[in-house]
Amino acid sequence: MSGHSKWSTIKHKKSAQDAKRGKIFTKLIKELTIAARLGGSNSDANPRLRTAIANAKSQSMPKDNIERAIKKGAGELDGLVFEEIIYEGYGPHNVAIIVEVMTDNRNRSIAFVRSSFKKYNGNLGSANSVQYMFDRLGSITVEKSKIEEELLTELIIEAGAEDINTENTDVFQVITAPSDFDNVRSYLEDRKVEMMNAELIWNPQNRILIDDSKKAEQVIKLIDILEEDDDVQSVHSNFEISGNVLAELV
Repeated sequence: MSGHSKWSTIKHKKSAQDAKRGKIFTKLIKELTIAARLGGSNSDANPRLRTAIANAKSQSMPKDNIERAIKKGAGELDGLVFEEIIYEGYGPHNVAIIVEVMTDNRNRSIAFVRSSFKKYNGNLGSANSVQYMFDRLGSITVEKSKIEEELLTELIIEAGAEDINTENTDVFQVITAPSDFDNVRSYLEDRKVEMMNAELIWNPQNRILIDDSKKAEQVIKLIDILEEDDDVQSVHSNFEISGNVLAELV
């Protein structure tokens, strides 16, 4: 009986991992497709596509999948046409949220995002209703186990990055200006630095600190449900959990 129970646990974990991997691949394929559609299939002349390819490779996406997505975006294969949309609004407790969507059905996406905000006592706003509270930045993450902090710091200074965030226990976060993002990413790639992810993010100018676990859970539930949707590429907020509440939730 214990053997059966162990097998069920293994299958459940593998199923969850496969589902997560599938969602990641879906988002990466959309980014590859739209990057190729907007800038062409030649990655040497398309910085966004170079980044998308690098991110796909970092997640061990098969080469055939990458090439197929690029060909679809470039119009060499039949496929869905995606568009990028940014939704903005306020979640519970006045937390500002930006939702980046890549979809083949605008009506489906807006209906989902609006209902999600409403379900968790938030309100979807108009364009630029909260975007002014955020700065657009380049973000490159590198596992701390892959490189020494001193060496990475030297490299990003040479590459022209703005800063390095070392607060996370597992990863370094390299911060760049949007205009320098591709140059820094390419510089690190050329020097064989293994990157977990590279993307443009919305970084809040100020954060709302929530020190009540029930309030924090309400915000987390909204962000989680948004991130789980296949059309949603990323969610950014000015939400921050206080240390004592974080300990409670963990």
